[in-house]
Amino acid sequence: MKSSNMLQKMPRRKTLFWDVDPKTINPKKHARYVIERIMDFGTDKEARWMWQTYSHTLLVDVAKQSRSLRDKTRLLWLALSKT
Repeated sequence: MKSSNMLQKMPRRKTLFWDVDPKTINPKKHARYVIERIMDFGTDKEARWMWQTYSHTLLVDVAKQSRSLRDKTRLLWLALSKT
């Protein structure tokens, strides 16, 4: 995980985190949850934030192991991780 300034700028869009109060999400503690949501439903801006905040190793790991990601999403992020 990168700088704490990046953590403060975490996307907290209610439609991205519809099942929880976005204010209660800790981007370090709930990293996999945040990554899955942004991979599947995030905007370009949110995806850039994620790419700059989390290690690419973690992003690839989530893309490979997540049971909630859609197949097309998984394939996209695995292809992007190779570039």
